[in-house]
Amino acid sequence: MKKGKVYLIGAGPGDPGLMTVKGLACLQEADVVIYDYLANEQLLNSVRPGAERIYVGKKGGDHILPQEKINSLIVAKAGEGKVIVRLKGGDPFIFGRGGEEAEELAEAGIPFEIVPGITSAI
Repeated sequence: MKKGKVYLIGAGPGDPGLMTVKGLACLQEADVVIYDYLANEQLLNSVRPGAERIYVGKKGGDHILPQEKINSLIVAKAGEGKVIVRLKGGDPFIFGRGGEEAEELAEAGIPFEIVPGITSAI
């Protein structure tokens, strides 16, 4: 089985202009973008034509997919040999469950990289 690569990317605090240069480059390279409710949808304009976009947002108690299924989806898509961007609002490791996703990828032997997002200025 050919393994792809996963980028766990923080989209920043909401303003698309605050997305990191590296995060934007990863978005442009991605075969699949799996994105959350808090990631500004304007960022999806940077995704290359033909790339798959999968919304897995959570808002309050309303979940499109539970976290376990999101983890499985990321692993499955990477297992197809694709470049995956997991786009999360803010930073993937500050209330973003990026740690759980990274653990799942490590256990599956799938290469991944963390691209931190700019956090809010509190």
